[in-house]
Amino acid sequence: MSRTRIKICGLTRADDVRAAVEAGADAIGLVFYPPSPRFVSFERAAQLASLIPPFVTVVGLFVNPEAGFVNEALARVPLQLLQFHGDETEGECARYGRPWIKAARVRPGVDLVEFSACHPLAAGLLLDAFVDGFGGGGKVFDWSLIPAGLGRPLILSGGLDPDNVGEAVRRVRPWAVDVSSGVESGKGIKDAALIAAFIAGVRHADG
Repeated sequence: MSRTRIKICGLTRADDVRAAVEAGADAIGLVFYPPSPRFVSFERAAQLASLIPPFVTVVGLFVNPEAGFVNEALARVPLQLLQFHGDETEGECARYGRPWIKAARVRPGVDLVEFSACHPLAAGLLLDAFVDGFGGGGKVFDWSLIPAGLGRPLILSGGLDPDNVGEAVRRVRPWAVDVSSGVESGKGIKDAALIAAFIAGVRHADG
């Protein structure tokens, strides 16, 4: 069985970036959504991205952005993957010429098969809980709502933490897991021990 990839999202401090990388994270997420408590400026994001060694992916998270805003982010920050968390269309996600993933906010009645079909160019689908705002809500959704055989790399998000990520990996077998609030001591403030415990939980579940 393949190794589950791990993204630590919503990083705002250099120490947290170092902690995530040293613990073995495959990707780090930078939030470019101003209402979020985890929002970082382009200048700050560039500083954080400069700390990332080779083969760790830098992901930029956007919510219904203007095209000029994304283009400025791409010009100023070395982003390797874009993550769209709002109501963006396929065309709006694909126009930047970069690999991208699309978030689905899962709740009963959301047709993930149809959602997947609407975003055929997405490198993967990120499945998050449906909460007020966009991401970072710390809420787990009902994993049984995920249909079998979507045929896409799935990134599981939504309320994951060191205590439940092992069960999540064993039950869903996603391509990757994505955590933000579950490894924080405060909004936007990561805890190195929680990051290490989260990653250990994934590795244990991978067997």
